[in-house]
Amino acid sequence: MIPKLPFRKVLVANRGEIAVRIIRGLRDMDLEAVALASDPDQAAEHVRIANEVIFLPGASSGETYLQGQKIIELAKANGIEAIHPGYGFLSENADFAAACEQAGIIFIGPKSDVIRQMGDKVRAKALMQAANVPVVPGWSGDANADWSEIESAAKAVGFPVLVKAAAGGGGKGMRLVQNPNELKDAWDSAAREAQSAFGDSRIFLEKYLDRPRHVEFQIFGDNQGNVLQLFERECSIQRRHQKLIEETPSPALNWELRARMADAAVKAAKAMSYTSAGTVEFILDGSGNFYFLEVNTRLQVEHPITELTVGQDLLRWQLLVAAGQALPLTQEQIQPRGHAIECRICAEDPEQNFMPSTGHLILYRPPEGPFIRVDSGVREGSEVSVYYDPMLAKLVVWAPDRDAALDRMSRALKDFVIVGVAHNAMFLRSIIDHPAFRAGDSHTHFLVEHEIPGKPACDNPLLQDLALAIAAAPKQTIQPANEQNSSAHPARISPWTASDRWRNHG
Repeated sequence: MIPKLPFRKVLVANRGEIAVRIIRGLRDMDLEAVALASDPDQAAEHVRIANEVIFLPGASSGETYLQGQKIIELAKANGIEAIHPGYGFLSENADFAAACEQAGIIFIGPKSDVIRQMGDKVRAKALMQAANVPVVPGWSGDANADWSEIESAAKAVGFPVLVKAAAGGGGKGMRLVQNPNELKDAWDSAAREAQSAFGDSRIFLEKYLDRPRHVEFQIFGDNQGNVLQLFERECSIQRRHQKLIEETPSPALNWELRARMADAAVKAAKAMSYTSAGTVEFILDGSGNFYFLEVNTRLQVEHPITELTVGQDLLRWQLLVAAGQALPLTQEQIQPRGHAIECRICAEDPEQNFMPSTGHLILYRPPEGPFIRVDSGVREGSEVSVYYDPMLAKLVVWAPDRDAALDRMSRALKDFVIVGVAHNAMFLRSIIDHPAFRAGDSHTHFLVEHEIPGKPACDNPLLQDLALAIAAAPKQTIQPANEQNSSAHPARISPWTASDRWRNHG
């Protein structure tokens, strides 16, 4: 039965696949879903499925989806009662959350003071230490510390060290320092980048851990003081500090270690008086030692794998908590089952240093089958713009065990047909099929340690047939990449080498 909530009209202050996922979830709850649309997004999928659309003139994120005050003014003018920020954009902007609260609009997420505290990595780390949550050895010092004090602190922590932005995230304002001679340049460049990206040049030091795993725990709190954890997700496969593949459960955790990390995550949530969905992130070394990394005060990109293993709708939980209701389950009632994996399908070219790719989706055919979920922000015919994040979709699979989940994901990636832009599906499949990943030997430097082919040979029958059709077209329509490709054996022809039209867009 659909519960009656104290709000009916909800603005989704986001775009792409997360906006589509939220809008569908709102409609499941019989709520009115209102989309935001910039100029490039007027024909986007999230706009097409919404009950109502509010247009934001402009193209770039800075002109549109990051204009918090403008969004609140539009929300008030259109009778919006609640705003869901999704992830990215304004989702972890404490000022935006506070402005919603002041405007009498329900912000579907944690309180603004919690977002503000967790957005400051130095304050967050101090709070975790006070709550007896293990933290990475380091030094946060004083903003007025002289250089000799910083040098002494780095030596005390022990090289190599990480120089990190206090207000940072996504790898911005972060530098690896191997020895004392590199420290000053790294410190200064990180501070400049942090000031540019976050308006805050404060820097701190952390001990660098070699080949760590990135393991996070899903937490949830309500306004009655209840706090739960919904088990872990491993996010160790990363490129430039951006996650590519996530899975749950982590192959590195036994039940004793899982219980200790879960206990630390709950301690962290209680220390913050946390409400709504959030994630406590840890790094894990090869000896089973784990350390607090940060808290993401929002619904994570990778939340679907948790939903598949615990059998719950986390967006629905967010809406219930925002309405003042208690969490629907107790900790004992949450029992994970099976194994789930997520791959982020992005419009980027692995052969061109992962440069974003733009264009029209001439073909877009997501894989189908039992226990395959595709959260997509596009459809066939959509235009992939230069203005926003290149993620097209999240491909998620579930199976009773890890081996079966890996097999299912490998097949699903093979069957994902995308023509019109370059994409990373086959690159991700190479990781999924890599012997080290299959063995569970993941860590955050996996892609540095292992050579993964940027674009393996295409073995999708539909794309092979398409390539053969292009190859058989009249000669004047074919522009071979080179003489070798033009005379290749038919089984090795691909849309990316058959003509300029396909080669350029992937």
